Amino acid sequence: MVFRRLLAVLLHSPQLVERLSESRPIRRAAQLTAFALLQAQLRGQDAARRLRGLTAGPASSLGRRAARFKDTFTQELRRGLRERPRSPPGSQRGPGANP
Repeated sequence: MVFRRLLAVLLHSPQLVERLSESRPIRRAAQLTAFALLQAQLRGQDAARRLRGLTAGPASSLGRRAARFKDTFTQELRRGLRERPRSPPGSQRGPGANP
């Protein structure tokens, strides 16, 4: 508790904060942070550019593929529902079933 209070008092001292900001470890940490942020930004922009390239392909091939996926999924779902095993009459539990 005392350590936390002492640290808070020291960090609110403008002279100490300025001296720390001029120290080599703090400057190096700031450089590494800036480098990591810049690299992440560049990679994000590159990924967005590639994604835009995919969607702007020949005659919107991504749209055609999405539509084909939807159609195939719907067909398979319907076939699965038709082919599922039925339970015998009277074995269903529901609001009107006797316990």
